[in-house]
Amino acid sequence: MTTYVISVPGTFTAGIGTDTRTRLARALRPADPHGTRMGNAEDLDVLSVNDDNTFTLRLTVDADTRPHAEEAARRLAGDALRDAGLDERSAPLGPAVVTGIDSEIR
Repeated sequence: MTTYVISVPGTFTAGIGTDTRTRLARALRPADPHGTRMGNAEDLDVLSVNDDNTFTLRLTVDADTRPHAEEAARRLAGDALRDAGLDERSAPLGPAVVTGIDSEIR
């Protein structure tokens, strides 16, 4: 099994409040990339939001293959968004992309 760091882009169609951002970050905490050497060294945040309401989720996923990792990251991202009270219309996601591979967790 390999640990992948996956980036999942998206857009908040109606913006995002501080409370929603906090709930989303809390829901994503188990997949925080800071637990990997790469995420720690590059200071990858689990949630980055730009001024234009686009965002990137950076998640760690353990999987056997790259496609399985990307699929698991999209599922995890969707679940976290729903837990924060968002749906596919208020926060549509783009394709998941492998940002890095880290086979050793600190």
